[in-house]
Amino acid sequence: MTHFISVDALAEQQETRQDLVILDGTWHLPTAGRDPRAEYLAGHIPGAQFFDIDGVSDTDSDLPHMLPDEVTFGQAASALGIWNDSPIVVYDSYGLFSAARVWWSFRVMGHKDVKILDGGLPAWTAAGNETRSGMEVADVASYTAHIQARRIAGRDDVLSASTHRSMAILDARPAQRFAGTAPEPRAGMRAGHMPGATNVFFKSLLTEEGRMKDKTALKDTFKAAGFTPGDPAITSCGSGVTAAILALALAELGQDDIRLYDGSWAEWGSDPDLPIETTES
Repeated sequence: MTHFISVDALAEQQETRQDLVILDGTWHLPTAGRDPRAEYLAGHIPGAQFFDIDGVSDTDSDLPHMLPDEVTFGQAASALGIWNDSPIVVYDSYGLFSAARVWWSFRVMGHKDVKILDGGLPAWTAAGNETRSGMEVADVASYTAHIQARRIAGRDDVLSASTHRSMAILDARPAQRFAGTAPEPRAGMRAGHMPGATNVFFKSLLTEEGRMKDKTALKDTFKAAGFTPGDPAITSCGSGVTAAILALALAELGQDDIRLYDGSWAEWGSDPDLPIETTES
């Protein structure tokens, strides 16, 4: 089973499936200085709704884009015209970046039929398909979310895994940030990683075109980093976005028991009571 859909298959389904929901899940790092909603309005796949990762979040949390409660998520999904049985296709403007976070969010909320467009918006336009500007209007639906707690890891879960080495912690950040030799993009954040964590930079799982590597290459990449696919693991990153790419890669390998640390380094790195390691530790 794959969690991806090809550009050709999506174009065909646009013509044949009236219940299909397409979501533009583009999100940019704060340091990028880019507005994903404005970019969506400038050009998106026809019929696509914009899924705001920052907007559909726990606004009471000091941490960025934490998952909201079931009611909040359900209201947001309903406003986008999504029903519990809707087939969903998510893409982003990079190829594969933040779309994985949207995919993971719907999986956490119990949605079964959600796929990612292979190659994202760049692949769509490269194939000669049209884009559309402006806002799309969705028919309001009724969505009921059911949080799958087994897909989420909290601070205490990660601390236990780190302390007892009971579960692998896979960190998707670049090697320099993992090592603590490069500063974090968020002010006031400590540098380093959770003790015992393994660095699997998310880009190492992707091709130069921004597509997920094939299964053999994925296995080789994880093993080269020191993790054996199939072993229990928690994925983490800076703020819970690229950690979803690691979860997606392992799902492609048939591993469905991966937990994602939603708070990620934004939470861990800002808490002086939590232990860290650096290359000098």
